[in-house]
Amino acid sequence: MIIWVNGAFGSGKTTLVDEVRGRLPEALVFDPEEVGFLLRRVVPEPSGDFQDLPLWRRQVVSLAAGLAAEYGRPVLVPMTLVRPAYLAEVFGGLAAAGVPARHFFLRVPDEVLVARIDGRSFFPDDPARDEKVRAWCRSRIAECRAAEAAMPPETAFLDGGLTPAQLADLLLADVAL
Repeated sequence: MIIWVNGAFGSGKTTLVDEVRGRLPEALVFDPEEVGFLLRRVVPEPSGDFQDLPLWRRQVVSLAAGLAAEYGRPVLVPMTLVRPAYLAEVFGGLAAAGVPARHFFLRVPDEVLVARIDGRSFFPDDPARDEKVRAWCRSRIAECRAAEAAMPPETAFLDGGLTPAQLADLLLADVAL
């Protein structure tokens, strides 16, 4: 089973996945950003967002489905994925591969997202690059918030204001693993 934790940048996806992983030690954690980072080193990324590369979306489906099938363990995926066509492509690909997937979306107020993003350091030795990444994350908040209304109907929405432990309780009760 794929357990996809979605939400805006700074919503707590990775923190929640870490909490769930602590309770499900057999689970695998797959971060699709790593696929994007690899592709970014190999091919041009004209839009500035590796999710716009069709190869990224295909590889994410292939790797997630492959991990679930090969190892027979839950696969935890912390990844912002908000464009409806990309959601349909990824979750449709998982369904076509016969891999059950459960989709969660963390709802967090804008001011909390901004505070979390501004409190993060991505490149401590490169302040200019650090700020560029934070600015990009902040620039995506409106898109992520607007996408909440377009999430697939089976999406489980979680209150990102809850503690990671409370969120993990809700997520695990939902998937009944």
